[in-house]
Amino acid sequence: MRFVVAGTDTGVGKTVFSAALAAALGASYWKPVQAGLEGETDSETVRRLSGLGQDRILPEAYRLKLPASPHIAAAREGVRIDAGRLAIPAIRCPLVIEGAGGLMVPLSADLLQIDVFASWRLPVILCARTSLGTINHTLLSLEAMARRSIRLHGIAFAGEPCEEAENAILVFGKARRLGHLPPLDPLNAGTLAAAFHANFSLSDFAARES
Repeated sequence: MRFVVAGTDTGVGKTVFSAALAAALGASYWKPVQAGLEGETDSETVRRLSGLGQDRILPEAYRLKLPASPHIAAAREGVRIDAGRLAIPAIRCPLVIEGAGGLMVPLSADLLQIDVFASWRLPVILCARTSLGTINHTLLSLEAMARRSIRLHGIAFAGEPCEEAENAILVFGKARRLGHLPPLDPLNAGTLAAAFHANFSLSDFAARES
């Protein structure tokens, strides 16, 4: 059981969702490219919010200092992100892979993240916020995935409830709604686990890969 968690944009809540999903599945977590090392990284956030042991948090292939698009952050350090280093880890337990930023961010001058996802041939969970602009961003993301024959496992919404926006996305995008993760205050491992189990069904994450 392996899933890629992608976002329609940066800051849409995919790290928090990844933590919740990894905890619920008892999975390992992998962030292939981390851009931005000041403060808590996404891997550290997932470990804190999931309660998973350090052995379940796999090391990033690239750790870049600048919080920017990966191709910019890499160039500042004289690094070129090589698709060959982004091979899926060979592990036996379930795996949650979190992308960097939005689907279409460049990893190098000639490589988009979405094309790496396409090469993996894994089901993708698309995280979308519910705020203004989400319909356009999400439908464009779904169209880009369909053009590359990327299999959509479903959409996980995050933010304040907005049924009209969610329904528009599901109808026009012909997509499945996995659930909705509301804002949490406080946000910790306990409140996140409770919110995930209240708003998502584990049976929706048991589909076979194809």
